Amino acid sequence: MKIRIQGNTIRFRLTKQEVSDFAELGEVKDKVEFGSSALVYQLIRHPKDDFSVDFVRGVISVNVPESIVNGWAETEQVGFDSEIVYPNGQNLSLLVEKDFQCLIPRKEDESDLYANPRAVDN
Repeated sequence: MKIRIQGNTIRFRLTKQEVSDFAELGEVKDKVEFGSSALVYQLIRHPKDDFSVDFVRGVISVNVPESIVNGWAETEQVGFDSEIVYPNGQNLSLLVEKDFQCLIPRKEDESDLYANPRAVDN
């Protein structure tokens, strides 16, 4: 799972296996290690109808309504988003997407990524 943070926007990109695991197991997570500590980021399926985000002890937890997770995993839908408004007036934008293969060849393993819809079959 890839994460991109810019200002008050967090974007997640998931491989085919991660999308499958998220739908089946109800969570998917990854981390980046900084020596003796780590930043963990995870998506968790939950029964409520709204999104929520917590950041506690180096863990970003995004709670995603289960109705959205199930529909997303089983369709061609690329992603989903949400805007969380906090009582202090701050907003946090979330975007979760399926990760596509790059259009320009890279030296990375992209075998578990989704076929890019903009790719031209030769």
